[in-house]
Amino acid sequence: MLDGWVPWPDAVAERYRAEGFWEGRPLDRLLRDRAERDPERTALVDAQGARWTYAELDARADRRAAGLRRLGIGAGDRVVVQLPNTDAFVVLFFALLRAGAVPVLTLPAHRESEIVHVAETSGAKAYAIPDTHDHFDHRALARAVRKAVPGVEHVLVAGDPAEFTALDEVDADPVPLPVPDPSDVAVLLMSGGTTGKPKLIPRTHDDYAYNVRASAEVCGFDSSTVYLVVLPTAHNFALACPGLLGTLLVGGTVVLSPTPSPEDAFALIERERVTVTAVVPPIALLWLDAVEWEEADLSSLRLLQVGGSKLGAEPAARVRPALGCALQQVFGMAEGLLNYTRLDDPPELVAGTQGRPMSPADEIRVVDEDGHDVPPGGTGELLTRGPYTLRGYYRAPEHNARSFTEDGFYRTGDLVRVLPSGHLVVEGRAKDQINRGGDKISAEELENHLLAHPAVHDAAVVGMPDATMGERTCAYLVLRGETAPTQRELAAFLTERGVAAYKLPDRVEVADAFPRTSVGKIDKKELGRRIAARLRAEGSGAG
Repeated sequence: MLDGWVPWPDAVAERYRAEGFWEGRPLDRLLRDRAERDPERTALVDAQGARWTYAELDARADRRAAGLRRLGIGAGDRVVVQLPNTDAFVVLFFALLRAGAVPVLTLPAHRESEIVHVAETSGAKAYAIPDTHDHFDHRALARAVRKAVPGVEHVLVAGDPAEFTALDEVDADPVPLPVPDPSDVAVLLMSGGTTGKPKLIPRTHDDYAYNVRASAEVCGFDSSTVYLVVLPTAHNFALACPGLLGTLLVGGTVVLSPTPSPEDAFALIERERVTVTAVVPPIALLWLDAVEWEEADLSSLRLLQVGGSKLGAEPAARVRPALGCALQQVFGMAEGLLNYTRLDDPPELVAGTQGRPMSPADEIRVVDEDGHDVPPGGTGELLTRGPYTLRGYYRAPEHNARSFTEDGFYRTGDLVRVLPSGHLVVEGRAKDQINRGGDKISAEELENHLLAHPAVHDAAVVGMPDATMGERTCAYLVLRGETAPTQRELAAFLTERGVAAYKLPDRVEVADAFPRTSVGKIDKKELGRRIAARLRAEGSGAG
């Protein structure tokens, strides 16, 4: 059993097994089972049109797993994976599971700040990257990571490896491999990061397999499903809700798009007759406009999932007229709980809510600031526990003490109200986090980076309303002297510190002092009101 994570209590785990939520099967079996049943069906298609059957994909995973073991990567070893939407990600993901190693999934946009932290926290033995992606050389990043975290012994590169190891050269003849314990950790996901650095989310074979299986059932996935991955494959939404894994589970076909742009995605929808895809609200808004100038045939598309942040009722109502498909709103978290609007929900629930819990075993509470349940229909913080919701972040005991109740409920930080139908309406965030179009930005983390700038005496980061992204970031600064750094200078400074591009402040405001609450804390609610008022006065309510 992997050290440093919090398992479900024994009695609870036994109940989940007895009630059939946990089937006691390793996660990689969803590919193996389908390869044995439908070996010649097309499992995976990339943007260039290369195709792999289930048998081919399964065999490639076996060969890569054997090669990983030959390198000394085996049971319990953590491997940071930072690969874009290519077949290399899919093969490596299943190979790591079969080798008994634990993939630590990060996004292509992450930079030194996040990757060093994740590699250090996880105790990573290896790091998998592309050679370059989106005009960024990941090999240079790998050099910085290895310098900061000497325990990273191997760098595995898809493409030109430079001084590192080429992923394609790792493969070896398949060998018998030990079967992992289904109750142990299968994968570590990254949290959005609400306080300081992002946390690692342990997902077991049992709970993640249920996450995938139940999602596929709720969303109506079957062997006719052609699923387009436009979000990063390492994103929980695109990977397992039902996503790539759910499609492979039922024998459908996964199509990989390099970007979510209408130009790339619409062409693949037409070429591969895609039936389902998942996006975040900013992409949905872009697509709704793009149909007016893109001429691709989207008639095969039957379902658009939208999640990551709240989609407004007005754009929700435009989905079917503009794209010709049904909308499914998805509200969930990599930590566990998933809420879906159902395929047979009336239009008003699909447009106006963020779905209801996926599993009959999901337990939710809505509480006030004192932890008391709010009256029915009232707004409060969402607490949850269930067969696929974590009981603790990985190697984060102090954070766990704040994030979980004594009886195991996870404090999500989301403010919701529950309708009589059981559907949730998301009203905002209780935690200090900005949701920038589905990308979660820790205000505290960004503030700590800003405070390192020699011209900055104090910093406070708040969200400001934006019609496209939902929220953007506004950095309020109190200066040490009289000269304020420009936004361009701040961006260069933060980038040099390894901060991901999506975390850079969208706007910078200078203040003589910050408003304070009665107990002396920075009053971020007041700062949020100020920037919202300024946007309205400027006539740029969209930010």
